[in-house]
Amino acid sequence: MLRQPVESAQYAAGDYRAVLRASGIVPSMSRKGNCWDNAPMESWFHTLKTELVHHTRYNTRNEARRDLFAYIETYYNRQRLHSAFGYRTPEKAELRAA
Repeated sequence: MLRQPVESAQYAAGDYRAVLRASGIVPSMSRKGNCWDNAPMESWFHTLKTELVHHTRYNTRNEARRDLFAYIETYYNRQRLHSAFGYRTPEKAELRAA
């Protein structure tokens, strides 16, 4: 079995691009070695895993969904202070920007 390289080749695969095109989605991909496009999401997933997922064992998918929703909606967006927003919550930063 031939395996794809680890460098996210699945996102450049023809079938994947065809599905995006059919849905009217324009992918955002930088060149190899230019990781800046992905940095904000990598930071988000690192935070999520560090603060929640690595400390929890889920018995069901629904249990994980419920816990993730609660983390994002009641803690991350409404209570957790973010340095990118001047140590405000995303909710307060959004209200301030409005």
